[in-house]
Amino acid sequence: MLSAILNAFRVPDLRRKIIFTLAIIALYRLGSHVPVPGVPIGALTEALNDPSNPSLLMLNLFSGKALSNFSVFSLGIMPYITASIIMQLMQGVIPALQRWAREGESGQRRITQITRYVCLGLGFINAVGYLFLFQSPQYGVQLTADMPYLLTSAIIVLTLVAGVGFIMWMGELITQRGVGNGMSLIIFSNIVAGFPSAIWLSMETFDFALTALILVVVLLVIPGIVLIERAQRRIPVNYAKRIQGRRVMGGQSTYIPLKVNGAGVIPIIFASSILYFPAQLAVFFQVDWLTSFSNALASGWISWILNFALIVFFCFFYTSMVFNPDDTANNLRKQGGFIPGVRPGTATVQYIKNVLNRITLPGGIYIALIAVVPSMLFVFTQNALITAFGGTSILIMVGVALDTMSKVESQLKQHHYDGFFK
Repeated sequence: MLSAILNAFRVPDLRRKIIFTLAIIALYRLGSHVPVPGVPIGALTEALNDPSNPSLLMLNLFSGKALSNFSVFSLGIMPYITASIIMQLMQGVIPALQRWAREGESGQRRITQITRYVCLGLGFINAVGYLFLFQSPQYGVQLTADMPYLLTSAIIVLTLVAGVGFIMWMGELITQRGVGNGMSLIIFSNIVAGFPSAIWLSMETFDFALTALILVVVLLVIPGIVLIERAQRRIPVNYAKRIQGRRVMGGQSTYIPLKVNGAGVIPIIFASSILYFPAQLAVFFQVDWLTSFSNALASGWISWILNFALIVFFCFFYTSMVFNPDDTANNLRKQGGFIPGVRPGTATVQYIKNVLNRITLPGGIYIALIAVVPSMLFVFTQNALITAFGGTSILIMVGVALDTMSKVESQLKQHHYDGFFK
């Protein structure tokens, strides 16, 4: 591991990308502690750390504690994730989006541009909602009297929306010029940022022994998650020999790698966004029944069942989005490849679909259990460390870490250096 890190810094281009990525994440963390002008945050911080409001507690976790600071990045990455979900779902019902998705890079740029506008719209709705919520009797935040109320409110809302746009810009910069997926790394940094305070709070509230036990269990679970994340079902493929002039083409054997968890952490993020979207609406509308409904979705047996079902659903949904058996079978046919014992064409497509469904179901159940079981344990222990080191947090961290390491690995191999994976 240490030698691979040293090798990464020996490659000038890769070194620049790593330093650029770390600099953007550091800038993001700095912005998470810059408060919005005109809002006192003392009483607000205590209220947002109250476990009796699980909806805002989870939103605060995904914002990397920026919400409790009421910083310029208080809205976090959730508006962008919600906008991405909306756009992916709309591709199934809007013909224009379907056409753009098939056009390649030019069509993807159009979809990305619309996603940005939807993200800013959702950010504006959330910003206005938070402004009303924090001035309600539950929190009692009083805006500064140095400026007119409407001007102060406008500055707060515009600052929060600008923060959403800045986060979106930083995530895209990391994806384009850094290492790994920018949005995933921002979520990764948000989760990691809450660990020190969660460990300290657990030691103060409970005891050192329980805290140490939770950390040991986490360390034991991580290797198992890594093992399953890297597990594959390999479909063998043979290529027929072809003679072109004096050259003999084909004749070799290879395989189609299908990951057990091909969707990665995306289903958990999508499911979390769906479940906590009512919390965002409750923040805006301030309706009692909607607030109760959002709190029910944030914890308890209803949340566990829905979270489990949504994660499994999004595993199938996202896998079907990123892997098309029809295209794979068509490419095999064009290249003279075939699966032993399976006829080319429709039979190959159906065979790949069956294999994909058989490995996606256990993969979906696996990540659903990883996400739901720690939430159930938290109900019995009330230890905030379980929330911080919960299955969702661990899976996101492991998934993002493996994805980033794989990208670094591929560049190290291009320069003939040893990577992370042996």
